[in-house]
Amino acid sequence: MDLSRLVGNSPLKRQLSLETARRGLSHAYIISGPAGSGKRTLAGLLSAALVCTGGGKVPCFACPGCKKALAGIHPDVIWAGGEGDELNVARIRALRSDAYIKPNEAPRKVYIFQGAQDMNPSSQNALLKLLEEGPAYAAFLLLTDNAAALLPTVRSRCEVLTLSPVTIQEAEGFLAARYPDRSPAEVSNAAARCEGILGRAVDQLEGKAADQKALEGAAALLECFCSRDELAMMDFCARMDAEKWDRDAVAALLDEFLLLVRDCLMQAAGVLHESDPRRQALAERGAKALSTKALTGAAALTEQLRTACGFYVGPGHLAGWLGAGLAELCR
Repeated sequence: MDLSRLVGNSPLKRQLSLETARRGLSHAYIISGPAGSGKRTLAGLLSAALVCTGGGKVPCFACPGCKKALAGIHPDVIWAGGEGDELNVARIRALRSDAYIKPNEAPRKVYIFQGAQDMNPSSQNALLKLLEEGPAYAAFLLLTDNAAALLPTVRSRCEVLTLSPVTIQEAEGFLAARYPDRSPAEVSNAAARCEGILGRAVDQLEGKAADQKALEGAAALLECFCSRDELAMMDFCARMDAEKWDRDAVAALLDEFLLLVRDCLMQAAGVLHESDPRRQALAERGAKALSTKALTGAAALTEQLRTACGFYVGPGHLAGWLGAGLAELCR
């Protein structure tokens, strides 16, 4: 199987290539990884392989099926979920009815569920019936930030493909080829800052501004942490709850806070190369005010909370957990 367009993830590529050579593609996959890790890229490649009519190695990238699938215009590749398309019970039932209509032109019909972790148990149970009873030609790709957020019964009907962060060298190679007009310094900086998540590097090089609310919040929280002001930290987290931050907003704050904490650790080690003056100043402040133990503890706590965002943990509980955890690290 040709997965050369997916950067990194060599073990995953080998796994899929061996499996497809032995018994062909499965009827259902869970593709798991953080935003920007390549879930849509892998889903596009798998959907192209499923509708490929070129013969030989799949996807061939040359037949009409592959070209249409990769361009997002194949009539037998259906994308569901995402912004403005809630995967509620009614939507799943509608897709289930559609699945029994035979493919228009391909040998398979592929359904791609974006943001699968946001489905409630009722929606997942409706999907389970489709996974169990769907027609033989139907295939299903569930894209999720966290496979563990899906019901065990759903996971048991699918093969789980977990995307891994790419190395800095792999990121630099991809970015240099995609952005030949950018300087080596810009490419290197983006590769170093993205933490192996190429989507973040692409956003940086394309000038997509970071979530300002999240960045301002993360900077304010880091300042409270540096000052070891437990009351200010708890007050900040209480305001998040009072202002009704949703899980996406909390996740964005955690992403930015984790980046700042890691910058502090790199600054303390003398290996930080940061072109943004504000981030550089925050890193210097944190490196001077906080011990390595406190910073590594904050990073571990933030990663734990970021994972919890993929489950049914309310934003208020996440905010309280964050405040209490950081306060404990200050003692």
